[in-house]
Amino acid sequence: MWDLTTYWFDFSMVSFVYAVGNIIFGHFEEHTPKWRRVLKYLLTIVVIVTIVHFSSRTYAYGLLGVVFLYAIYVHGYLLPKKGINGLTGEPKDKYYEMRGWDKEKLRK
Repeated sequence: MWDLTTYWFDFSMVSFVYAVGNIIFGHFEEHTPKWRRVLKYLLTIVVIVTIVHFSSRTYAYGLLGVVFLYAIYVHGYLLPKKGINGLTGEPKDKYYEMRGWDKEKLRK
């Protein structure tokens, strides 16, 4: 009944990671266009399933682990170094400046 060697398992693992990431850190992407967020998700699924198909699941999930470590680095070190809270993205004006977003969006 349960087969962990299918591509659907890999698809569901990537979807789970994205769901949790969007719940916890989605406010960091509030002004990123929706099409770009969807494209990033779809490309991630394609890359992971392709790596599983041509190489192994170990390499695919290792890549997800490296991306996770990079996210920890950004939110735990880089953002606080610039005076931005890594969990809340505050103060918003500093975060918007770092991302290159228009600060007028803060008033909307």
